[in-house]
Amino acid sequence: MSEIITVKPDKLIERILTLELVRVTERAAVSAARLRGRGDEKAADQAAVDAMRRELNRLPIDGTIVIGEGERDKAPMLFIGEKVGNKNGPKVDIAVDPLEGTTLCAKDMPGSIAVMAMAEAGTLLAAPDLYMQKIAVGPGYPEGIIDLDAPIEDNIRNLAKAKGVEPHEINTLILDRPRHAELISRIRAMGAGIRLISDGDVAGVIFTANPEQTGIDLYVGIGAAPEGVLAAGALRCIGGQMQGRLIFDTEESRTRAASMGVTDFNKRYDMNELASGDVIVAATGVTDGGLLKGVHFGKDVITTETIVYRSATGTVRRIYAEHRELAKFFLD
Repeated sequence: MSEIITVKPDKLIERILTLELVRVTERAAVSAARLRGRGDEKAADQAAVDAMRRELNRLPIDGTIVIGEGERDKAPMLFIGEKVGNKNGPKVDIAVDPLEGTTLCAKDMPGSIAVMAMAEAGTLLAAPDLYMQKIAVGPGYPEGIIDLDAPIEDNIRNLAKAKGVEPHEINTLILDRPRHAELISRIRAMGAGIRLISDGDVAGVIFTANPEQTGIDLYVGIGAAPEGVLAAGALRCIGGQMQGRLIFDTEESRTRAASMGVTDFNKRYDMNELASGDVIVAATGVTDGGLLKGVHFGKDVITTETIVYRSATGTVRRIYAEHRELAKFFLD
């Protein structure tokens, strides 16, 4: 297995936030992929969490998990406030979803990924594991083209006008949940298209950045807050607009949020408030999907595909990797 690394400060950002971050999501993805199709969501999630924690603790950072999953659904978790890294480096915020699409992985369905974001300390939204109302579009539109508080009909009409098409030509992506029944009905009443997904709204938001290829113009609906922060970080790198609002459904969640510095419980966050600074997002495919190929186990090699976004440079890297040493560990 890999050694703990120390890196000179002037090379730290580039080293950590590219290949080293990729290794973290690669290991989480491979660990989860070994349990694809087994029908055990918690076991696959736990495998991804354990691998991600192990790799994070090898990095030369003084990191804090500021937003993650587990509390809301009692799943395995890298807990909020947990310290990671070997402390030989800068203070950074980390947002994680070690296995986005646990059900997809358990059923070996398309679209499951391991994903995380890292940025300078104090630049990622810190909040309890809550739900978030979200709306997002890709690049090329006037600022303010979407409005979280406006009727969905207005958002679709405004987007259609800016795109130079009719409202019925706008395609929206929404999580397939009972809570979205009215929203879906109103969009369909306009004649607009809807793609429903069972899980995976990080990729869903990213899909809006390339509607010619994905067929998705708009993401809207309520999903998990960690995915909102991760998606905002990615969208900052590739262009677009996003707004979100945390949903507080218990007094305990309000109390916890207040202890983390949240003072306005009805605040509408824009993309730069969800993820600011020099943010890097890395995602590795667990199962094959529209964003990434999944982990493939060969006789002597394991292959992975990872995408890495960096906001400071607007760089998007796709990394196809063949893991031979890792294959010896997992395939023996």
